[in-house]
Amino acid sequence: MIRIKNIIPVLIVILMISSGCQGAIKNKEVSNKAGIEKIPIDSLLTLVQYKTFQYFWDGAEPVSGMARERYHEDGIYLQNDKNVVTTGGSGFGIMAIIVGIERGFISREEGLERLIKITDFLNRADRYKGAWSHWMYGENGKTKAFSPKDNGADIVETAFLMQGLLTAKQYFMNGSEKEQLLVEKIDNLWREVNWNWFTNGGQEVLFWHWSPDYDWQMNLQVRAWDECLILYVLAAASPTFPIPPAVYHNGWAREGDILSSQTPYGIELILKHNYAEEYGGPLFWSHYSFLGLDPRNLQDKYAHYWTVNQNHALINREWCIENPMNYKGYGSKCWGLSASYSPIGYAAHAPGEETDRGVISPTAALSAFPYTPEYSREALEYFYYDLGEKLFGKYGFYDAFSIEEDWFPQKYLAIDQGPIIVMIENYRTGLLWDLFMKNEDLQNGLKRLEFTW
Repeated sequence: MIRIKNIIPVLIVILMISSGCQGAIKNKEVSNKAGIEKIPIDSLLTLVQYKTFQYFWDGAEPVSGMARERYHEDGIYLQNDKNVVTTGGSGFGIMAIIVGIERGFISREEGLERLIKITDFLNRADRYKGAWSHWMYGENGKTKAFSPKDNGADIVETAFLMQGLLTAKQYFMNGSEKEQLLVEKIDNLWREVNWNWFTNGGQEVLFWHWSPDYDWQMNLQVRAWDECLILYVLAAASPTFPIPPAVYHNGWAREGDILSSQTPYGIELILKHNYAEEYGGPLFWSHYSFLGLDPRNLQDKYAHYWTVNQNHALINREWCIENPMNYKGYGSKCWGLSASYSPIGYAAHAPGEETDRGVISPTAALSAFPYTPEYSREALEYFYYDLGEKLFGKYGFYDAFSIEEDWFPQKYLAIDQGPIIVMIENYRTGLLWDLFMKNEDLQNGLKRLEFTW
């Protein structure tokens, strides 16, 4: 693990920001449309991580310390839900705080204090069989319904949160007495989640939602391929309420029907989802579970997950290069379709005539940095140098844009910002992967499901 104690890199980033390096540079010879002086790629990566980190630090909900669901920087889109926090996005934010400590953006003590605040909030917040809801009110921990019948447990969002918490547990587990108390708090929260409850009476599949008012009426079974692999791995890893391996193989993997024979652009798709069989779905599918779960050597009897994720990104990029919908702006440097804001609201953008709406989501290409470093770097430099302040603001790159529609809203979503800082760090140092994979419960769960890594 590389710990950056020297404050000089942070000072350099702050100086770059204060000197307006993301704005117009006068009397400088530059070669990009936004007129921004170029800096070394390592400095640019640090700058992007620093600004994105601030979403989860300065931008956090103040009472809970949790990540706000969204933040609108401009005055065009009125926002009246700044007290609403997101469970999964906060899991990503916990990992971002660890990056912030390692990169010298904050001190270890500052990060520890914030994580204590978060875990204390989670301990007193509404829980259902140990699981949290998708949204909560930051001032009191009460559930905010995500939809009329989704007013209880969200086990997928809980898995994303727990991925972050278990990573923090590993980071602090050999630390001071105060850090040991945080580790104990996290371990208690981990052990209290009844993953097996979400088999809905022992069925061989996990169900996404349960409500004390509506029971299982949402009836959404979690079947692959999408962002939810981490759910099944953690459910199998639980030391208190583990699921049987058959739930994974028969539910998630659909008794082998998860496998795909499609080869778009000559690239093997390998795994498929029910509605994304030709090109693969939005790119967040290969991000969320793999913020901590290390895909480099991870495989089971269905797939080698590095290849799955790398091919997913390559297919997504090739679609944008081919650009069969003829959207303005698409190309080899401007690519990345994922779930994000769009001119018609939140949407899951992906290759396909019905799912490509001309919207590029920066998180898609940037969170693919480990898989496609050269192509992600090209996208990063295009986003930063060519689009400039139209796309880069207070907390880093805005959530989405459309050159076709001349649409550049100054809006952020936690679940899109988090993977950017975390996956860039995994590309640079493997920090979060190395931490998470050391967890003994996780290793036991992977063995139970017959993974190797």
